[in-house]
Amino acid sequence: MLKKAPHTPAHLLLDHAAYFITSAIYQKRPLLKSDAVKQHLLDTIRACLTEKNWQLNHWVILDNHYHLLLTSDKGDDMPGIFRKIHGLSARFIQAQGPCELPVWWNYRDYCPRDEKDYYIRLNYLLNNPLKHGYVTNLADYPHSSFHLTLKTLGRNALAQQFTQHPEYKNLHLAED
Repeated sequence: MLKKAPHTPAHLLLDHAAYFITSAIYQKRPLLKSDAVKQHLLDTIRACLTEKNWQLNHWVILDNHYHLLLTSDKGDDMPGIFRKIHGLSARFIQAQGPCELPVWWNYRDYCPRDEKDYYIRLNYLLNNPLKHGYVTNLADYPHSSFHLTLKTLGRNALAQQFTQHPEYKNLHLAED
């Protein structure tokens, strides 16, 4: 099912599907800069996804945007999930100090077409802190699923994943 509303991107609402999600702070302000805000956002994402039986597979949270790889349960739940994530996190951000509204801009979703497409997006997500100059070594960035992925796959398998799917380097997303 495709859901289209005025002033927002169209959303493909599929059950039991992989999703690559990108969301950004309005006008790319660094409202997610503090560790406390990043942790609150991650905790909120986890809670809202768990509530609707969605699975968080991978994530990265930077100072002004985030990327997620998810598996849906009921696709129709997606707009409500992200409305809740952004509402709760916006209130937390506003409580940290004055900030202009709106806090969040729209989110975009993409369903990888196949395994290769999934790994291109996963590599893009994992590499994002390096791409944006936050670190020179991905292991130094704490606000990502990189560490869990490294622990699960091992260094050689993860290095092979990046080598087998180098197309992530040419992926350009308008949100970040």
